[in-house]
Amino acid sequence: MTNAKTKQVHEPLIHITKRDDCSFAKSAIVHLIGVVIALVFSSLLIIAVTGQNPISLFKSMFEGVFGTPIANSGINKKYVESLHIVAILLCISLAVTPSFKMKFWNIGAEGQVLMGCLVSAYCMIEFGGEMNNTLLLIVMVVASVIMGAIWAIIPAICKAYWNTNETLFTLMMNYVAMTLVSYFIMVKDKSGRSDLGIINERTGYGYLPDLFERNYIFNILIVAFVTILMFIYLKYSKQGYEISVVGESQNTARYIGVNVKKVIIRTVAISGAICGLVGFMIIAGDKHSIKDSIVGGQGFTAIMVSWMAGFNPIVMIPVSMLIVFLSVGSKFATSAFKLDNSIGDILTAIVIFSIIACEFFIRYKVNFRKSAKGDK
Repeated sequence: MTNAKTKQVHEPLIHITKRDDCSFAKSAIVHLIGVVIALVFSSLLIIAVTGQNPISLFKSMFEGVFGTPIANSGINKKYVESLHIVAILLCISLAVTPSFKMKFWNIGAEGQVLMGCLVSAYCMIEFGGEMNNTLLLIVMVVASVIMGAIWAIIPAICKAYWNTNETLFTLMMNYVAMTLVSYFIMVKDKSGRSDLGIINERTGYGYLPDLFERNYIFNILIVAFVTILMFIYLKYSKQGYEISVVGESQNTARYIGVNVKKVIIRTVAISGAICGLVGFMIIAGDKHSIKDSIVGGQGFTAIMVSWMAGFNPIVMIPVSMLIVFLSVGSKFATSAFKLDNSIGDILTAIVIFSIIACEFFIRYKVNFRKSAKGDK
């Protein structure tokens, strides 16, 4: 009888376990550490690649977003413009959040916003001068909200009844929306331009009024109101609870009596309606024109904001601010220092990647094997 050699089995050197819970304070500290590490690494990269002083570059980014202080200037125009960019990105992020929390992967925010823009532009052209401006704005906002909801409901119905792939469906709807906008421009303007120019530039029909001698203020106030409503809706309403249950398990939702099909269609319709509202704000309160690239990819950036904020509308505010600071500030800084635009993109990517990596350490714990006596 041969004696089999017994092989000594050691525990893995590293094993990962899921954390039970992480307080808001600890989560904030981890994110702060991640940002600091990212800034240090970015500074080293700036010195190595460009030879520039990183502090001067970061200062230029700050000035590009917030402007330079001017005595007795009232509300800083540059600050309001940057805050408006934050507001638009935040509102689109709020729009996709209910769907994503329900695990309906709505990638079609770009197209839903674009359809809201299209309807608002159409109303400005067709009804400008036919009714007073207040009534025209009401018609524009109602039409844009309805159109955004309809554009979102189409893939929602297909998902609810035939279990189609909502990711591909909503993504393809973006390109359909872009084609419709291009066709609309071609019909209304035979010159072959990619946009219609400034609509109602002389009369101002369909324009949101300025507040405090600044435009964009109305848009910022609307987004602030939507943020509060969305936080209350998701956290305290019955429908918000149903969204969470459906997102956790559709079978559990059915077991407790939730109409899953109804929740899916209703929730995605709300997402589309908010996207339509954003389309109205872009046309009536900002661009006063339309082209197929008017949304500028913010529908996709909003998905990242929603994920990074953990689907929390309040946390989305600083996340949106950070994204805008990085994107707008880096463009200004690279232009001021005459650097390649890719430098700004790299710096932005480093900070965002660092924040995303922080989520791993917030949700999981890295454990190292404890050495025992006698281990060889």
